[in-house]
Amino acid sequence: MSGPSIVWKADLVLVFITLIWGSTFVVVKHALAGASTLLFLTLRFTLAALVLAALYRGHFTESGPRRNLALRGGVAAGLVLIVAYYFQTQGLRFTTPSKSAFITGLSVVLVPLLAALVHRILPSLSEVVGVLTATAGMAMMTVRWEDLRIEKGDGLTMVCALGFAVHILIVGRYSAAGGFAVLSVTQIATAALAGWGTFWWLETPHIAWSPGLAAALAVTALLATALAFTAMAWAQQHTSPTHTALIFALEPVFAWFTSWLVEGETLGRTAAAGAALILAGVLIVELKPFHNRGNLN
Repeated sequence: MSGPSIVWKADLVLVFITLIWGSTFVVVKHALAGASTLLFLTLRFTLAALVLAALYRGHFTESGPRRNLALRGGVAAGLVLIVAYYFQTQGLRFTTPSKSAFITGLSVVLVPLLAALVHRILPSLSEVVGVLTATAGMAMMTVRWEDLRIEKGDGLTMVCALGFAVHILIVGRYSAAGGFAVLSVTQIATAALAGWGTFWWLETPHIAWSPGLAAALAVTALLATALAFTAMAWAQQHTSPTHTALIFALEPVFAWFTSWLVEGETLGRTAAAGAALILAGVLIVELKPFHNRGNLN
């Protein structure tokens, strides 16, 4: 069992990961102007995999059931990860960025639902209230209420949200059972291999190298992929998938903050209230004012 201290450390690590992902949104947006989507993702995952393989190569010399579990979980997580990223990008071509952000964020709701089905344990009341509060906040931050018609890309983006939810559950399951180091390397390497096997026929690949694109590739590969997904695998050894998903709901808050710093984007009253609700949802789960939990029969 993880003690309270290590759980708080895990939560802080997850907040840091969310800060990285939120702050690199602008970087990725500009980088994709110079490269096709899957090719960029493939290069990103490949560079990250090479760095992680060099750092954790000693862990692959060990044998036993834990390593085998980590390898199996890593392959599953990597395949789900590349599929989720692909559907997110394809969906964005046919819907608005605000709707894409909100639908992707619905993984916060899907994680406790899937966890209840898989583990047959109901989420606590604090988790339910926190998730619903944060989801309402995401809607206020991202959805343009004058543009609520159903778009072709909405369904594609929902697949992405489901993919990210499944990925969180897989990492939570195998990081504890098999160890985070082998799991981290394997999932990123699997995503890279899947990218190399698909980008040349799923899209018309192109890349126009520039200092900005190279910098974006380095930042996203080293920070938003190698560091972030390794830290995520470590943290999920000490916290629940629902907890993880809820903390990731902070991403639009960090994304807006970065846009404000870089591009001067302002935050309206509704969006500001949404950001406050997201923070409130996270605090509800952290402070646990409600305690009931039950099993599914």
